[in-house]
Amino acid sequence: MRSFGRRTSLFASAEEFLLSGQLASTSCLISDVMMPRMSGVEMHERMIALGYAPPTIFVTAFPSANLKAKALANGALAVLEKPVDPDAIAHWLSVALDVP
Repeated sequence: MRSFGRRTSLFASAEEFLLSGQLASTSCLISDVMMPRMSGVEMHERMIALGYAPPTIFVTAFPSANLKAKALANGALAVLEKPVDPDAIAHWLSVALDVP
């Protein structure tokens, strides 16, 4: 995201992000699906339960139709397969941040 001119914050885990105090100020979230303890999809579900739903882009090395369907049904913008094409990230960031 920095290479696209955006301020970024990195977190070691889903739990660290959820406890960061940055949920309300998050304008877009890019998350791996597979993380220790809590998956990116579980983190996204927890955020929604807490009343936060920033545009979310998931990345995964293990895509499946079920994963994509679940993530999109919960409001994610996209599920991208690793290695992620920079043009795909740029496209979804422009969608998420409403940039022409």
